[in-house]
Amino acid sequence: MIHKRPIVIKRAVLSIVYCAIMVAGIANDAFGVGFVHPGISHNSSELEFVKTKLKTAEQPRQQAWDQLRDSSYAKLSWKPRPVANVERGAYNRPDIGGTFFLKDGTAAYTHALIWWFSREEAHAAKAAEILNAWSGTLKSIGNHDAKLLVGMGGINYCNAAELLKHTWGKWPEKDQNAFRAMLRQILYPVIEDFYPTANGNWDASMIQTMMAMGIHLDDQSMFQKAVDYFLEGEGNGAVNHYFNHFGQCQESGRDQAHTQMGLEYLVNAAEIAWKQGIDLYGAYDNRLARGFEYTARYNLGEDVPFEYYESYRGRYKHNRISSKSRGRLRGMYEKAYNHYHNRIGMEMPWCTKAIERTRPERGSGSSLPWSTLMYANQPADLVRLTRTDALQSER
Repeated sequence: MIHKRPIVIKRAVLSIVYCAIMVAGIANDAFGVGFVHPGISHNSSELEFVKTKLKTAEQPRQQAWDQLRDSSYAKLSWKPRPVANVERGAYNRPDIGGTFFLKDGTAAYTHALIWWFSREEAHAAKAAEILNAWSGTLKSIGNHDAKLLVGMGGINYCNAAELLKHTWGKWPEKDQNAFRAMLRQILYPVIEDFYPTANGNWDASMIQTMMAMGIHLDDQSMFQKAVDYFLEGEGNGAVNHYFNHFGQCQESGRDQAHTQMGLEYLVNAAEIAWKQGIDLYGAYDNRLARGFEYTARYNLGEDVPFEYYESYRGRYKHNRISSKSRGRLRGMYEKAYNHYHNRIGMEMPWCTKAIERTRPERGSGSSLPWSTLMYANQPADLVRLTRTDALQSER
């Protein structure tokens, strides 16, 4: 699988597609159609659905809720640990505030969810305390892994802020302005150019967070830049580069842990887009679904095909699939299963088997957690495309 940018559709057709998006209000607010709020990883119908199911203690959701409430991230005693000049070096060495950044983002998101489902205002206040601490302290994020750090953690901060802004009403405007300034002036410049030659989980992480930032900031161009890169980016993390036609991933020959990271970040991005009326899940004949099935199958002990891979600009070359971390299933299969199986009726046999082992999906320090709580067993019509499916089948 020699990496090269395929010509999927002609430039003229691409222009028509993008014009269709523009007309529908995705890339411009000219017709008075802005972003759906709340609308990053969760919208109102989804939040209400989960709340209703928690009242009946339905499984596996109740178990997932109990897991969340019992976690250290959910404690009102949580103390944010902001650092002014964060550094994350290669392989997290040095780690100057990087782990604090990730953990505090997870805590802020967790408390925001608890606020919504329980209406316990102390948790909304705790989420705001964490966001305010970082926006009032952070000056820079640097060193080798800065892009990856922002990509992995930024989505949790944005989700927490989105929930507070649109469901609480007591987060002071001056604090919201400071948070938005942190996103635009400190975090976004770190990721705005992506990292095409890095392993694809890097670009994938930045795509999800850039989309989340764009929605929270009501910045259509920022959001669209991430959507465009997901579909047609030059780097290893674009969906048509991260997977080949049968689902082999760019990092399958590296190890299974990083492969699953890339999968999670791309499915997070696809879900964010779906909430805004864009179908990235269907890109390149459901290429993302093929990647999930291929990876789940291999990590459940089955053989899979493999072809030689050379990454963007030849930085990485793989002759065989890697067994490193094989069998260590990451808690990230719920969203893919929910969309492809529950929403559109696609058979996902290997994801089905994976979920039997990962439920309830807690997540990790580098992930968007609590997927079983938020995505398990959703009805097909719960979250519909509300604007346009212009990108659904052209790629």
